[in-house]
Amino acid sequence: MDAVLLALAAVWGAATGLLIPRAAYRFAVEPEEPWRTACPAGHPLTGPARGWLGPARCAPCAAPAARVPETPASEEPAPGAPGAPASEAPAPGAPETPASEAPAPEPRTTVTPTPPAYAPTALAPLVTVLACVALAAATGARPELVGWLALAPVAVLLAVVDRRVHRLPDPLTLPLAAAAVLLLGGAALLPGHAGSWTSGLLGGLALGGFYLLLFLINPNGMGFGDVKLALALGVALGWYGWTVLFVGGFAGFLFGAAYGLALVLLRRAGRRTGIPFGPFMIAGALTGVLLGALAG
Repeated sequence: MDAVLLALAAVWGAATGLLIPRAAYRFAVEPEEPWRTACPAGHPLTGPARGWLGPARCAPCAAPAARVPETPASEEPAPGAPGAPASEAPAPGAPETPASEAPAPEPRTTVTPTPPAYAPTALAPLVTVLACVALAAATGARPELVGWLALAPVAVLLAVVDRRVHRLPDPLTLPLAAAAVLLLGGAALLPGHAGSWTSGLLGGLALGGFYLLLFLINPNGMGFGDVKLALALGVALGWYGWTVLFVGGFAGFLFGAAYGLALVLLRRAGRRTGIPFGPFMIAGALTGVLLGALAG
């Protein structure tokens, strides 16, 4: 049963992870810009959910383009020269055709290489698979696993977007918090769960309130998107209790501080350089949930 559960989690992670690059490309815009509706080549993004769901490359970009080999002009044999086609060689004694009356050369077909569909996100599907398998291994066949597997791809998508443009979009953070509340609320109604829906709600309020306080103290150091993301992560961490909430929240700050320190030591950033904090919040929450699931 465990092997089947892990295999299903891996398949789910792969299927949802392959949809992340397109959604990340569409969401990764500056705050004042609209969501992208076309690929870099200008093709409209179509498909399920108004083009939000689909492979990384749009259909026209993914279709193989026919290429016609070209012969460089410097390599074309002159009419009448050795190696020239017989139809192009002038007959003996025939008058030469004036250049003005010579037939126009046929146009050549060239194909411009299709630009890459999106910025590299090759690791997103792999990270999603690993996260889903780890959650399945730690949680087992308990009801809350459905919630973890549903929330994991959205969390990875948020991490990718924040990594690119330092932004956590409201269409992802707010539904993620609502989904965490509903999914864990449903899990609490089933037998065999290892958490508490009430403590999850309180955990969301506590972690969200803490990040709100940090935002009010230093708006330049903490984005409001981080505050809204903290609501969902607090619900997930609070499901397993206050200790897990503290561990997961602290781990996010620890991961972010270690990354920032590494950048400073490598001289790739200064002390005031802004870094996307969402990925570290999500990594810390994943750490806390895994520990809570193993202890549950």
